[in-house]
Amino acid sequence: MLAVIEDFGNELTLERGRSDHTLWAYESDLRQCAAWLARHAGTRDWRTVTPEQATDWLHALSGDDFAVASLARKLTALRMLARHLVRERVREDDFTALLSGPKLVRRVPGMLSEGEVDRLLAAPQGGDAFALRDRALLELFYASGLRVSELAGLGLQQLDLENGFLRVFGKGAKERVVPVGGRAVSALKVYLEAGRPHFVRAKTGGAIFLSERGGPLSRKTLWYLVQKYAAAAGIERGVKPHQLRHSFASHLLGGGADLRAIQEMLGHANLETTQIYTAVEEKRLVEQHAKFHPRNKDV
Repeated sequence: MLAVIEDFGNELTLERGRSDHTLWAYESDLRQCAAWLARHAGTRDWRTVTPEQATDWLHALSGDDFAVASLARKLTALRMLARHLVRERVREDDFTALLSGPKLVRRVPGMLSEGEVDRLLAAPQGGDAFALRDRALLELFYASGLRVSELAGLGLQQLDLENGFLRVFGKGAKERVVPVGGRAVSALKVYLEAGRPHFVRAKTGGAIFLSERGGPLSRKTLWYLVQKYAAAAGIERGVKPHQLRHSFASHLLGGGADLRAIQEMLGHANLETTQIYTAVEEKRLVEQHAKFHPRNKDV
């Protein structure tokens, strides 16, 4: 069963361009499934797995306090493997065809107000290389709405500051063009000219944002920097990097941007994913109406 999982992983990598993180998660889920099937159903071959056994595995997981999103991902991994087996003619039937997953309820993402963003972006003080780097980093993060992994892996060749955009290779190796605002462009130009050379070492590559040792900034460091400057800006609640991405989308929508344009900039495959921000905007409007409309007072 493990050999089949490895073969399936190779297909995901070579033919579908899945990220390393997605590949690791799917393979981990399927190894977990294979171990459960061997232990509880006596099944050690994907060719003999029945829909009932797959259902029993999912029900067993439901009692183990897994998050709904994790359960949904595990079912997705199993469904993709089943279809792989049919394509490779290992099986004639898709044993997951009738399985139903948990209802995935999308939570309204946390985000910052425009005032909080302004304070956060102003937090890196001074003119040293670290301040120039961190200022450019935060400005670009909010201006582009990139994922943390996309920002950490951003290379010089992806930037076109003269025309104000960058090219991003997101999930599934899909390329998209993302505009970069004027303030972010200015901060990047200053950093690239006066800040980045301070971090360059003999083996430094083309990464834009560099660590003190000359390598690309890690995602862990990005998390630390966002939290550090949020605290310096006096934002008392915990701030996570993806909240800048959510704030980028919500503030664009609140300013009148088209939802499909926001979808393209975020790199969402489906418009449904982007529509969560309409719920955020609707909630904000209701709150504003309740607070300021004269007929809502003294009720």
